[in-house]
Amino acid sequence: MNDLRRRLARRLTRVLLGAPVQLHDAPLPRAGVYRILICHMSLTLGNALLLTPLMQELEATWPGAEIDVITRSRIARVLFGHYGGFNRAFQLPARGVGHPLQLWRTLRDMRKLHYDLAIDPDPQSQTGRLLLRLARARFKLGFNGPKKSGHVTHAAAVPDDLRSTGQRPVYLLRHALGRVTPEQAAAGDYPVPDIRLDAAELAWGRRTLQRVLDQPQASTGGRSKVIGIFANATGPKWLDAAWWDTLLQVLEAALPDARLVEIIPHFGRSLLDSRYPAYYTGDLRKLASVLGSLDAHVSLDCGVMHLACAAGAPTLGIFTTTHADEWGPYGPHNHVLRAHDLPPATIAREVATLIGALPARRLPPV
Repeated sequence: MNDLRRRLARRLTRVLLGAPVQLHDAPLPRAGVYRILICHMSLTLGNALLLTPLMQELEATWPGAEIDVITRSRIARVLFGHYGGFNRAFQLPARGVGHPLQLWRTLRDMRKLHYDLAIDPDPQSQTGRLLLRLARARFKLGFNGPKKSGHVTHAAAVPDDLRSTGQRPVYLLRHALGRVTPEQAAAGDYPVPDIRLDAAELAWGRRTLQRVLDQPQASTGGRSKVIGIFANATGPKWLDAAWWDTLLQVLEAALPDARLVEIIPHFGRSLLDSRYPAYYTGDLRKLASVLGSLDAHVSLDCGVMHLACAAGAPTLGIFTTTHADEWGPYGPHNHVLRAHDLPPATIAREVATLIGALPARRLPPV
């Protein structure tokens, strides 16, 4: 069904927008790019956060440029607003068919502007490619391959050896600039997701975590490590209370001096029988501030896992069904635990080993 939908979308795109844009032989220019548009369709928190490495790369390449994002995410400004280059988000409805007037107005507003560069960072989304073709831009950048039609001025094949959703858009841009080849893709140094917490947010998060724990000591090697546990996930990724009970019993025995804090899901109910100190908020930046104050964060593959990583917490992501190479946290002190066929006690011992090896974090004073 998904393949049929994509084929229909490609045909509709050709009918509505005509012939593909001619590919350029020359790389993207390093000068003269001042207005940039990113066409990003995903609704999920994790997908939006995995766009931040591209934001960092764009700021480093064109530090004087403004960046707009057209997206279905309702929290784009919350996530990207602390990037100096971020200008505005064009808010698409979650279901365009059900809100045609809002869809038309958003597309109209987007097409009023002329961009130097528009980017479709997704290797598969046909809607992202349609938005790219609708955008008025001098240069258009996107992946090329069996799941994506052309219609760009600069293209890159999807690299086989680089599957990370956060790293692929950065590779796409670097390839268009002539700075990386497919052979170098997997070996490259890629920016880590970053929500750009400022000093005041980090200090607030630290104070809040201290109140939750009733532990006023500074974050140095002289105190117990504080480990955040988020026990929720969606669909087949979710694991029951018995699985978590076993993991936490083994983890507490392996790290007797550690302090555990439960991060409460958005629906406001503990999944660990309220036996640990806990933190709850519906504000994403407040949540990120507290996550960024942890010595380590442990969860299944979910949006909060990506938020912890983007907040700077050493993040251990447990993967049971999804592809860790595609969605796993990366960067210093972040780890993937492939738990597809492993019992929770085995995972707990691996978690304890990794956390035990983490250096003491030195966070800003409160």
